[in-house]
Amino acid sequence: MSKFDPIRPYYDAEANAAIRKILDDPMLEAMMGFTFPEDNQKNWKELMKHTHSLRDFQINFIYPGLMKVLEKSSDGLSTGGFELLEPNTAYLFISNHRDIILDTSLLNACLYENGLVMTTSAIGDNLIQKPFLQTLSRLNRNFAIQRSLKGRELLESSQLVSDYIRKSLLQENRSVWTAQREGRTKDGNDFTQKGVLKMLTLAEKEGDPFSYFEKIKLVPVSISYEYDPTDVLKMPELLAKARDEKYIKSENEDFLNLLRGIIGTKKRIHIEVNAVLDQEIKEIAQSGNNLSEKLNQLCRLIDLQIWNGFKLWPSNFIAHDLLYGEKEYANEYTEEEKTAFENRFKNKIDTKDPDVVKNFLAMYANPVNNQKKALSEI
Repeated sequence: MSKFDPIRPYYDAEANAAIRKILDDPMLEAMMGFTFPEDNQKNWKELMKHTHSLRDFQINFIYPGLMKVLEKSSDGLSTGGFELLEPNTAYLFISNHRDIILDTSLLNACLYENGLVMTTSAIGDNLIQKPFLQTLSRLNRNFAIQRSLKGRELLESSQLVSDYIRKSLLQENRSVWTAQREGRTKDGNDFTQKGVLKMLTLAEKEGDPFSYFEKIKLVPVSISYEYDPTDVLKMPELLAKARDEKYIKSENEDFLNLLRGIIGTKKRIHIEVNAVLDQEIKEIAQSGNNLSEKLNQLCRLIDLQIWNGFKLWPSNFIAHDLLYGEKEYANEYTEEEKTAFENRFKNKIDTKDPDVVKNFLAMYANPVNNQKKALSEI
């Protein structure tokens, strides 16, 4: 027994038994029918029966499925910055977070294509309550973050996650992906939560907790969707927040968001790997500030990198101009693109409610404002 058993992915030795456990699950059959529409069940099931490692499962089944998702629901994926990374090297990728499944899956696909170490990735346990999803998640090398904990239980859980991430990075040479905040960004404002960084430092047992960041290779990642496939689904929570009301999730909300993220329209997608924060972290470490201030500085640094690396699409510029009643970015889009974007939100939201319109447009416009800030500071 390992102390990490409650949260860890499967070991390779457990992979085949886990696969066989879900082999006849209707959800897997539907997933494989989507991924391999011209193949029959017997063939892919036979291949799965002879799969004995997480890497083989990811490459032979998850990766083709992801390529099919891109083919069916996007206008393609572009990338930048992967040439900055070295093979056989573990990185801590801290990313903005828009889509439950695709953010980390797309990053891993790019890492695989570039011959780089794929990640073990954080996922909230609220998203994997169904037995099939939990098994699939562990086969896809996810580790679980326990949600809804408080007090001592929360501290113990944070310590466990922190220790697991350190072990992955420094002992197993396994890259790690985590979002810059708990949960997805709903309003387009990608800010790093200080608590996420503080949690990571819990693994540093000796000396200055901030020295942890000097021992690892931290890489901010920016992911940009031209159309957020879950934009409309995020609206009720945004409106509740704007109206200072308590928001309560519906029973199947997480699963609906997960499904919509996969099949919903995205248009173009871009992933930008920003520079490894090496010298910058050393400078913060030597600043003489207390831990709290050092973490504030690192949060700001990660934010600036993510904002600067964010690929701004016509949808972002259109939303900005509509939100502020300007034509500041009119040269960044065509009239056809503007009409298509306007039709999208007019068909999906109540345009008679000014709060709804404002929050929907801000979701796309905020990255424009944030990149403007980043360019003025970097």
